[in-house]
Amino acid sequence: MVSPTRITSPFSSRSTALEVVDGVDLSGRRAIVTGGASGIGVETARALAHAGAEVLLAVRDTTAGERTSANIAASLQRAGRAGVPAPAVEALDLADLASVDAFTARWGARPLHVLVANAGVMDLPHQTTAQGWEMQLGTNHLGHFALTTGLHAALAAGAAEAAGSGGARVVVVSSSGHAASPVVFEDLMFERRPYHPGLAYGQSKTANALFAVELTRRWSAEGITANALMPGGIWTPLQRHWSPQQRAAAEAQSRQAEAAGAFHMKTTEQGAATSVFLATSPLVAGVGGRYFEDCGEAEVVEQLDGIHGVMPHALDPDAARRLWTTSEQLIATARTNR
Repeated sequence: MVSPTRITSPFSSRSTALEVVDGVDLSGRRAIVTGGASGIGVETARALAHAGAEVLLAVRDTTAGERTSANIAASLQRAGRAGVPAPAVEALDLADLASVDAFTARWGARPLHVLVANAGVMDLPHQTTAQGWEMQLGTNHLGHFALTTGLHAALAAGAAEAAGSGGARVVVVSSSGHAASPVVFEDLMFERRPYHPGLAYGQSKTANALFAVELTRRWSAEGITANALMPGGIWTPLQRHWSPQQRAAAEAQSRQAEAAGAFHMKTTEQGAATSVFLATSPLVAGVGGRYFEDCGEAEVVEQLDGIHGVMPHALDPDAARRLWTTSEQLIATARTNR
């Protein structure tokens, strides 16, 4: 089988989210951004709003969400986009299935055109969700899985409305951290092996990429596609669980890599660019099940080049099918036991 051609774009690692949407018109489209009040989520939401979309920030901290909405509204005014509504804000805790289900029930079947699964946690000490799942897999993957499947009808309705421009799109923020671990189906929740924050994070980021693969296989006939991405190296609140020693070591490593020309640390505006590219670009209309970085499709590699590339285990269709079925079972059991 001949591999599909890797998708490239005129954008680069230094492009910003607003540059990506320059000339894009999302008037009449609805978008949800999880974690839209922090880090690259803010700039993802800002760019979608500047393109004319009706944006909803789905966040744990609604006070922070309201501040972000006001900030984006002010930037819309400055840009002469006063007719675009400020982003709405709603509570969503991905670590609690009850919160996810309440959110999807409130949304109902209103057409949804873009869902950006952006929220996440990284390198936590061992914790569990309200359902008893390991926190990183539970938040980064299972919470977003429940959210997305709960919005299936809304996405299908959005896809029907946008049939001429690529349908409905799900954008899943993964990470080069996926290289640390495949999905370990025999011990998803670290019940039989020692807990390791980096391995748990890596497993959850692999799960993010596999989710995009299987969602596209299952839903593309309805006009719904999903792609995963690595946003790049960015200093955001995601690293808040690192020790001072970890942060210092990471900063030294990044300085060395930048000096060697291997990569550069991005601003949050640059870090949001690939998410926004996947949410809006005609270059990926109808495309799904792939992994992107720096506004282009990543190369499949056996070992990452620093933070670049995607490992085969993150795109494995058999693992993707198994993960979907396993996720359905975990969520169904949790709902039964609630």
